Amino acid sequence: MASNSKFLRQFAFRMIANRSNTGGNDDPALFCQDLVRKHDYEGYLNSFTFPSRVRNEYFALKAFNTELAMIPEVTSQSTIAQMRLQFWRDSVKAIYEGNPPQQPIALSLRSLTPVVPAYHLLRIIDARVSELKRPGFVSVDDLTSHAESTSSTLLYTLLSLLSLSSSSLYSHAASHIGIANSLAILLRALPFQASKRRLFLPAELTAKRGVNHEEVFRQGGNAKGISDAVYELACMANEHINTARGMFQGQRLPLEALPVLLTAVPTISYLKRLESYDFHAFEPKLQVRDWKLPYKLWMARMRQTI
Repeated sequence: MASNSKFLRQFAFRMIANRSNTGGNDDPALFCQDLVRKHDYEGYLNSFTFPSRVRNEYFALKAFNTELAMIPEVTSQSTIAQMRLQFWRDSVKAIYEGNPPQQPIALSLRSLTPVVPAYHLLRIIDARVSELKRPGFVSVDDLTSHAESTSSTLLYTLLSLLSLSSSSLYSHAASHIGIANSLAILLRALPFQASKRRLFLPAELTAKRGVNHEEVFRQGGNAKGISDAVYELACMANEHINTARGMFQGQRLPLEALPVLLTAVPTISYLKRLESYDFHAFEPKLQVRDWKLPYKLWMARMRQTI
């Protein structure tokens, strides 16, 4: 049994390392950039706020995060998904030992080893494994904890990339922004997840608002209590944004940390749009890209505000 397990892990390692790598190993940085452009448009836009000297590393981290987040959607079986996550856990260890697998994201990550601690990457992987084993959230605290382990931790890696990880102020602000970003992602994904008969709103919240899963799957935004639940989560996200803002006491945001703090801009934009549609998360126009977002990011950068 042990030998079979070892064989499966080795097979998965080779299979995943070779997946979608046509041309990727020739230019790993370009592979990462293209992956982020295709699957994380907001992250792609935010790349231009980072110094050019670390932009390749930025794309490597964002591609790593995107790859992990996509695993449940591109695999039909939980076992395969877990094998892919195990591949990435093994890969991170190999990368920090100086022997990355021949996979473009892994090859791009190797230049980060002097500045980004491995435990941040492993923490994100562990959170994704937990997500597979226990889909959904029992309480709002469970959701917040997951957001801290994924979105906030990704921002910690970006602070490390800018040599700012020692700042408790920046880390605290990044924690709140990461949680807000994660809540916004959950709300924006509601229509897609409901179409797959999945609902990741905390059970504590759906019970409080009288939300019935079957009604959401059949009626979408017209289901009883769903707009109230959306409103409550949106308010939570906004509170986290306001907490991050408050840490700088109304002053212009410091330039050195601005690229990380500006990751809040797409979330702020989405929350405002959601409010304009009376917290109807299933409104089709909310699924369309905000064409003003590049301008909003540029203005936030010029004004040093979020």
